[in-house]
Amino acid sequence: MRAFDEMRAGRPYFINDEELCQIRFATRDRVDQFNALNARDTAAKRQLINSIFADVGEDVHFEKGLRVDYGRNTRIGSNVFINFNFVLLDCAPVQIGSNVFIGPDVQIYTAIHPLDPRERNLHLGSALPITIGNNVWIGGGAIILPGVTVGDGTTIGAGSVVSRSIPADSVACGNPCRVIKSVPHMGQ
Repeated sequence: MRAFDEMRAGRPYFINDEELCQIRFATRDRVDQFNALNARDTAAKRQLINSIFADVGEDVHFEKGLRVDYGRNTRIGSNVFINFNFVLLDCAPVQIGSNVFIGPDVQIYTAIHPLDPRERNLHLGSALPITIGNNVWIGGGAIILPGVTVGDGTTIGAGSVVSRSIPADSVACGNPCRVIKSVPHMGQ
């Protein structure tokens, strides 16, 4: 099985595999092109975003300062706003729903490195998928860790470290991120 398939499946993989390096280099080149564009060049920005990610819905806006590992593992719904300095390590599948607002300096990490330093020194990694539901707001500086699902209609407070899944229709914050209250479902 190819290293890319092993990685996507959550199996251990060699981080510096030639195939994976080539995908990352190509993605980073496109991301650098995106970050260099004039802010008003919406057609070129849209074209690059569509070439970076596996699937992108309508009315998706990224601010500059974008950093992406693979891109092809990420699907993004419609009506999504992603603010400045977004970091996405998408070694495993990432799903971002529709009507999602992501604040500045948010980081989404699917990558996992071994706890055993001998394994880390072999440049082995694994990854777990992340799902961000519909109608979600993620406050600035939040970090979403591997294997997490953020349920529909949820708000994640600024600066939170989300290390476990958060249910739908919640307000959650802190380090570690915890639900502080539920919000009534608005029928969206």
